[in-house]
Amino acid sequence: MQAQEIVKQLKKMANKKNVEGMARFGINPKNTLGVSMPKLRQLAKSIKKHHKTKPQELHRIALLLWESSIHEARILAGLIDSPEMVSEKQADQWIKDFDSWDVCDQVCLNLFDKMPFAFKKAKEWAEREREFERRAGFALMACLAFHHKTAKDLDFIAFFPIIKKYSRDERNFVKKAVNWALRQIGKRNLALNKKALATAKEIERINSKPARWIARDAIRELSGMAVQERLKNS
Repeated sequence: MQAQEIVKQLKKMANKKNVEGMARFGINPKNTLGVSMPKLRQLAKSIKKHHKTKPQELHRIALLLWESSIHEARILAGLIDSPEMVSEKQADQWIKDFDSWDVCDQVCLNLFDKMPFAFKKAKEWAEREREFERRAGFALMACLAFHHKTAKDLDFIAFFPIIKKYSRDERNFVKKAVNWALRQIGKRNLALNKKALATAKEIERINSKPARWIARDAIRELSGMAVQERLKNS
């Protein structure tokens, strides 16, 4: 199963109505086929099964899929690539190509948070100026918070000053990612919950509309009974 064959399969699954629906949720319709995530996951599973003993081949196919510039092919690339083979150069290049929040989040969720240098990149990317590059930094923080079970609290505490710094960013896709990172870190354990709430209260005092939204939304969830009970019983 080669990259060209995979692209042909994706094009056969194209759905114009889905593209219209995706656009209403802020997904960039450019180079988008309208293939659903369940279908992409199913295809990814088939590709990985076909190449289960060939991580280098999966990596090669992922790079070719990314180069196609097709929205769904790029999500698929993140689903099948071998994280141990992803270089910093590749990761830095891919985030420059992000042009939609779902591609950004799916690649961070399925691939980038498994990279050995993921914590380093989360900090670096959050400092980037372009909207989806900065979003990638905060999305990666969020993904690490709920996927990286063995990480130390200090690894996440280091994110709080960056979260506070960019809580003023008015761009919608950045603002939501900053909020996502803060909430996910605050749901790891009671100690991080306490520190996340303290950070949220600091952010709430900033004279900024996005900062106040980020803080109040995070405080509401992190201090809520559901989160507090789960953390106390974990």
